[in-house]
Amino acid sequence: MRNPILTWTLIASALLITDLIGSGTAAAADEGKAKMLAGRSGCLKCHAQDKAKEGPAYRDVADKYRGNPEAQAKLIHHVTSGEKVKFADGHEENHAIVKTPKPEDITNLVDWILSLEGGTAK
Repeated sequence: MRNPILTWTLIASALLITDLIGSGTAAAADEGKAKMLAGRSGCLKCHAQDKAKEGPAYRDVADKYRGNPEAQAKLIHHVTSGEKVKFADGHEENHAIVKTPKPEDITNLVDWILSLEGGTAK
């Protein structure tokens, strides 16, 4: 005979996992950790949360990728690959690489950026 508690636990776990996968995030991003990593990695030299600098504002990045199921993977690649980026004046540079021994810190940074509401005033 099946254990009803175990059966309901498995059903509840499956529903929770399905919900988390569907929502695109398993947990809310830790804003403090994300901002600390951005500062340590030099991201804030070219980016700010609410205004464009040499790079786009993080709110504009979030707005650009809103609803894109590949957003997290694309941004993780962007901040870890050193790919070329083009600036407003036309010059290109390799994007700085976010370095940390913990891949989950990079995921947290990207999730925090993607969690920001709205774009900035143009």
